[in-house]
Order: sequence, then C-alpha cells, then structure tokens
Amino acid sequence: MFGKLFGRGEDGPGADPHALPVPRRRSGVHPLRALGDRRVLALVEAADAGDWEGVKEALAPFDLGRDHQVLGQLTDIGGLEDWIVRAVEEDKEHRAEALLISGARHIHWGWEARTAARAVDVSQEQWRVFHERLHIAERQLLEAAELRPDWITPWRHLLTSARGMSLGTPVAETRRDAALRRDPLDLEVHLEWLSRLQPRWGGEQGEALEFARAAFAAAPDGHRLGCVVAMAYIEEWVESDDGACLQDPRVRTELRQAAERSVLHHAYERRLGWQGDYNIFAMALSLAGSSTASNVFRELEGAYTEWPWTYMSEPRKAYARFRKTF
Repeated sequence: MFGKLFGRGEDGPGADPHALPVPRRRSGVHPLRALGDRRVLALVEAADAGDWEGVKEALAPFDLGRDHQVLGQLTDIGGLEDWIVRAVEEDKEHRAEALLISGARHIHWGWEARTAARAVDVSQEQWRVFHERLHIAERQLLEAAELRPDWITPWRHLLTSARGMSLGTPVAETRRDAALRRDPLDLEVHLEWLSRLQPRWGGEQGEALEFARAAFAAAPDGHRLGCVVAMAYIEEWVESDDGACLQDPRVRTELRQAAERSVLHHAYERRLGWQGDYNIFAMALSLAGSSTASNVFRELEGAYTEWPWTYMSEPRKAYARFRKTF
C-alpha cells in the first residue's frame, strides 16, 4: 500500500511520475540515487557535465534557497568548483544561485582536503587547503545571503564553515539565529548545530541531547525534526568508546517514541529525500537494539543513504546487516 501511495511501487494512479526506477539487487539494498527523482538526476547530470544552462533549467521545480537536500546533491560533484566560477562572474541574473552552489561546494571540497581524520592527524598542508577553501565559501555564501535575504540554505552552510574555521560561539549563534528566523523548525540547521555541540567540537557531554529533546518538543506531531533526537544518540555512540552504549531500555523507549511521533506518525509528509530521515532513525534504532527498526527498514524497502552510516567502517554492509537482523 505505502509503495503505491508514495511512488515506490509499479506504475499506477498513485505512482510518483518523477520517481526513478528501483534497481534490482540480490541483497535488496540499493543506494538512493539523486534522491530517487528523475528531475534531480537531470540536475546532477547537467552539473557533472559543467552545463550551467542545463543546471538552471533543471532547478526550475526546486527552491534552492530552502531545499537543503537538492543543494546537497550538487556539493559532492567533483570538478564543479572549476566551472561554477564562470557562472558567478558572468551570470548576473543568477549570481545568487551560482554563489550558493559554489560556496556550498567549497565547504565540501575543503573537508575533502581535511579528511575525517582527528585534528591531531591532519597535516599543516591539509589545514592550509582546508581554510583556503572555507574562506572562499564564506565570502560567496555571505554575498548569496545578502542578495537573497529570504534564503536559509546559505546560513546553514555558514554554520558549517564557522565550525570548521573555529570562528567562535558568538558568530555561530548569530548565524544559527539568522537561519532559524527563516524557519524555526528547519531540520538541517538543527543537525548542524547538534554537530557543533559535540565534545569533539568543544561541546559539553550531554549538551547535544538536551538541545535535541528541547527542539523536538517544540515541533508538531509528524515533523521530521524528530531526526535530531535520533542523530543525537548516534553522535553519543560515535563519541563513546562503548559500542553498546545505546543498548539501554530507556534509550530504546525514547527513540521508539521519537520515531512514532516523527517519521512513523500519520502526519509525517514524505517529501523529496524522505529516505534520509528514515535512514537516520534506522541506524539509531538499530544501535539501540529496538524492534521498531524493523518498521523503519520495511518502509525504506532497501533504500540506503550514505549519511549517517558513514560513521561505520563499512556503511552499506552495516545497513544490510541491521536490515536483515530486524
């Protein structure tokens, strides 16, 4: 039933006309490609080809200033930084869009240079390149925000660059508040702030979970902001030396209740990229040993997103293993 309602089944009156066909895999697990949407795939392919006119045409159905997930599909395209600068310089009418895409890409590109290694293991040359790219991102994103004061996506990425450049709490709080004035319940902004509150970024133990609980408490039933609670527990697992740290009945209960009031609630709206929300809960519930994970995996029908499974050494295998377990 759900597959037909949300375009995951065969053709029919309830099928999503933009849904990409689900690839057949023996394991039943398939990476979510271009958010599972033909329009997003056209956008990605145009960007990969360096076709700015094609990118603009493909962006027509989307609001890049608010749609974090569509923007995110562009940030990890290698080589985009080489040609997007021409669009920034030459396309005055769409300068804000080009600045936003370029700025977001430079942050991702900067982290590629830094890598996910601990700070003490990052070389001086890596730090130099990292900061060089983040400086470019800062300049471009601030201009994009000035050109389009209604946009929230520049502020979300400026929070990331502030964290990477250690710009301090006052700057970060100003950017967070600027983002939340535009949407007080924006999940991606809350997730980025959650990252900043982790001990490895200078936060206090337990601070992130407290923030997540308060944020979700202020959200209506069925809101995707419940993912911030699930992500807070995943982050606790990342920070802990105990791989079974979430195997606690109280944690299982809280995660089950968060899932039931969020992604598993009848009011939850499956927007483009909803599978990412489900993957966050799938990982958190699995780590906690909660049987509710089976409900989440069932709705995913094998759709796998790299985030947040990249916290594991073999992300896709971990997804498949937990999926089979539950």
